[in-house]
Amino acid sequence: MADEATRTAFLEIQASMIDLTGKLKQVQTQMRNKEGDRKRAYLTLEELRPLPEDTNTYKSIGKRFLLEPKNVLEAEQEQKFKDSEATIASLQTSKENLEKKIAEVENSLRELLQQEPGIARQIMSMSM
Repeated sequence: MADEATRTAFLEIQASMIDLTGKLKQVQTQMRNKEGDRKRAYLTLEELRPLPEDTNTYKSIGKRFLLEPKNVLEAEQEQKFKDSEATIASLQTSKENLEKKIAEVENSLRELLQQEPGIARQIMSMSM
């Protein structure tokens, strides 16, 4: 009975680890995407700022370009930049929380393996 309980506990820890690792990868991907958005907005702003106010500026909408005043485009890019930074900060917090949870699950697994050395042999025999 104890062997079955240990096996069940191991399977739960393993499922939890797989789930948390998947979520962490997803958050990291979202962070990379938002970093790209933030950088794109920053570079666009850097190109728009030195232009004179009466310069014709165009906004890309699908395959078309729409004439927009420079200040409108600057405001949109600044908002995108701020939104990206806020999202990145939120994702960073999520990433840190997930990393803590993964560390806790790893500790649980270590404790389980130390309590039941026989399960480590079973795990090794299953993976081969």
